[in-house]
Amino acid sequence: MNSNTHPFHNPARLVDWSTLTTGNITSDIQAALAEAQAEIDAICEVSPQEATFENTFLALEAAGETLSRAWGRVDHLTSVQDSEALREAHRAMLPKVTEYSSRIPLNAKLWAALKSFAEKPEAAALTGVQKRYFDETLADFKQAGADLPDEKKTRLEELNQELAQKTKSYSDNVLDSTNAYELLIDDESRLAGLPDSAKAAARQSAKSKGHGTDEEPVWRFTLQAPSFLPVLKYAADSNLRKTIYDEAALIGYKEKWDNSELICEILKLRQEKAELLGKKNFADQVLQRRMAKSGENALAFTDDLFLKCKDAFATEFDELESFVADQTGQPKDRLEPWDISYWSEKLRLSKYDFDDEALRPYFPIDGVLNGMFRIAERVFGLRIQNHEGPENSWHPDVKLYDLYDAEGELLGYFYADWHPREEKRGGAWMNYLDTGAPLADGGRSPHVGLITGNMTEPVDGKPALLLHQEVETVFHEFGHLLHHLLGRVDIKSLNGVNVAWDFVELPSQIMENWCWNRESLDQFARHYETGEPIPQDLFEKMVAARNFQSASFMMRQLSLGKMDLELHVNPEHYLEGDLDAKIRESLAGYLANLKTTPKSLVRRFGHLFSSPVGYAAGYYSYKWAEVLDADAFTRFEKEGIFSEEAGRAFRECILSKGNSEDPAKLFKDFMGRDPDPQALLKRCGLM
Repeated sequence: MNSNTHPFHNPARLVDWSTLTTGNITSDIQAALAEAQAEIDAICEVSPQEATFENTFLALEAAGETLSRAWGRVDHLTSVQDSEALREAHRAMLPKVTEYSSRIPLNAKLWAALKSFAEKPEAAALTGVQKRYFDETLADFKQAGADLPDEKKTRLEELNQELAQKTKSYSDNVLDSTNAYELLIDDESRLAGLPDSAKAAARQSAKSKGHGTDEEPVWRFTLQAPSFLPVLKYAADSNLRKTIYDEAALIGYKEKWDNSELICEILKLRQEKAELLGKKNFADQVLQRRMAKSGENALAFTDDLFLKCKDAFATEFDELESFVADQTGQPKDRLEPWDISYWSEKLRLSKYDFDDEALRPYFPIDGVLNGMFRIAERVFGLRIQNHEGPENSWHPDVKLYDLYDAEGELLGYFYADWHPREEKRGGAWMNYLDTGAPLADGGRSPHVGLITGNMTEPVDGKPALLLHQEVETVFHEFGHLLHHLLGRVDIKSLNGVNVAWDFVELPSQIMENWCWNRESLDQFARHYETGEPIPQDLFEKMVAARNFQSASFMMRQLSLGKMDLELHVNPEHYLEGDLDAKIRESLAGYLANLKTTPKSLVRRFGHLFSSPVGYAAGYYSYKWAEVLDADAFTRFEKEGIFSEEAGRAFRECILSKGNSEDPAKLFKDFMGRDPDPQALLKRCGLM
C-alpha cells in the first residue's frame, strides 16, 4: 500500500512522525486490518495435503505486519502526544484491532490449518528457533482458547473487547486526574526545606502557565512525580506535604475519574476469562508459561521474601518512629503517611550525612547518557552515536541514536524522550517500533526502539540534573532497549523483550548495578560546571546509605506484588464493600501502622489495569527478576565490571536470544548454574 495514502503503513525504519496525523488513523488502520485479515484467510485455505511450515506457521508470523507497525505507532502516540482527537480515533479503532487479534487463536479454520502441519513428520523434525516458534505458537493458541467450543469462543471475544475498552478508560482517568490538579504557592516561606532545584522547577512551571511575575513570583506544583515527590521528601511545612500527598492519593479516585468501579469490572472480566479457559483464576491463566507457573507459586515466592525481611522492616520503622520522637521532643507515636519520606530523609542525613540532592550536579542528563553509552560499548562490544540527518520525531525534545556492533554492523535505531509533558503519560518505559530480521543477502534489517521517562527538566539555563534514582531508571530502561536492539532471533515474534514476563526485567535491572560502582560512575558522573568526578567522601556516603531502609523498600515492592496477586487469585473478595480496607487486610504485616490509614494506590496502578494484561498478576516479577539480576551481576563483580568476556557472554546468552530458548536455560548458560536465591538478600544487606 502507498505510504503517502496510508502514512501509518510506511515501512521506513525511521518514519517522518509529522506525517502520522490523527486524521489518517481510521483509514490507515481499516486498510491494515483488511490486509491482515486477507493474510489470515489465505492460511485458512491451505489444504492438509499442502500444509508446510512456510505456508502455515511462518505465514502466520508474517500476517498482520502492516497492522502491527501501524497500530504500534498509534498506540505510542497516545502515550506521548495525548489529545482528545487522538483519543477518539484510538477508541474508534481499538475494538476492531482487539477483535482482529483476539479472533486469531479462535479461528477454527486457521487452527485446523496449523494442526494439519503439526501432525506431519516434518513438524516433529523441526529444530532450533523453528521448533521453539512451533511449540510456542501451539501453546499460545491453546492458552488463548483455540480448543473452546464456538459459544465459548464468542464470549471470549466479547471479554477481550470489554477488557480493551475498560483498561483504556482506566488509563485515561489516571492521566486526566493527574493533569487536572495544580497547587500554586505565592508565599516562599512555605517552601522552606525544598532544594533550589525543586523550587526553580516549580517557578518555571508556574511561568509556563502564566502564573506570577518576577516581582511577585508564584511556584506551581503538579502530580507529576518530579514535581510532588521533592515536596514530600524535603518540605518543612507539614501542611504542604499533607496537601500534596492527599491530592496524589486521589489520582484515579475523585470526581469523574474514579476508577473504583472499573477495577471491579476488570477483575470480573479477567476472572470470567480465566474460568472460560479452564483455569481457577486469572493469575493461573497468565502465569502458566512464565517462570512462576501459577499464582500459588508466585504468592509463595512473595511470602518467602516477606518472612525473610519482616523483622528488619519492623526494626527500621521502629527506628524511624524513635528518631521522630527524639527530634520533635514528643512521645513516640505512629507517623502520618505524608511525614514518612520527610523524616526518613532526615534520619538518613543523621546516619550518613548524605543528601541525594548533593549528587544532582554530577548527573547532567547528557553526561549520564553519554557515559551509559560508553559503558555499554565497552562491555557489550557496541558503538552508539547521534543519528545524522533529519530526525522527524514526535516532539522537539526527542533525540535519535544509531547503534552499531563494534565491527560496524548497524543493529538498530532508538529514540529517547526523557522529560514530562501534560500530553505524556507518567512513569518510564521502553517499547519497540520495528523488529529486524535476516535479509536475502545475509545481512539483517535494523531494529527500532524507544525509551521514555519523566525526569527532572532543565531549569534556568542549567542542564537537566538528575537524582541518582533517576539515573538508575535511565539505565534500567536502556537495559530493556538493549534486549530488543541486540536480538538476533530469526523469527521476529521471539525477539528481544518478547520473553516470559518474570524474565523480562533481568536485562533492565542488571544495568542498574553500573550506577553504584566507583569505576563505572567515573565514566559519567561529572560535575556539570567543573567536570570533576564525585568526591570520594560523597561516594562513600552514597554507598554506605545504599541499603538505608532496604527492608522497607523491599516490603513496599512485595506489598504491591502481593496486592496484585491477591486481587487476581481471589477477586471475589474485592468486588463488594470497602476495597481499601480489604486490600489492607490482605497485606497484614506488609504495611506499617500509621496514624492516618492511607488509601491504596490501586486506582492509579497503571501497571495492573491500564491494559488487558500488562503486569496484572505479574508485578511480583520485578522481585523475581531482581533475584536473577543480583546473582548474574556477581559474575561481573568477579571478572570485572568492564569484563568484555562477561559482557559478550551476557549479550550472547541473554540479550541476543529473546524467547528462542527457555529462560531458565539461558540464565544457566550465562552463570553455569541455577540462580542463587540468597544473592538479592546479600546485596540488600538483609543477611
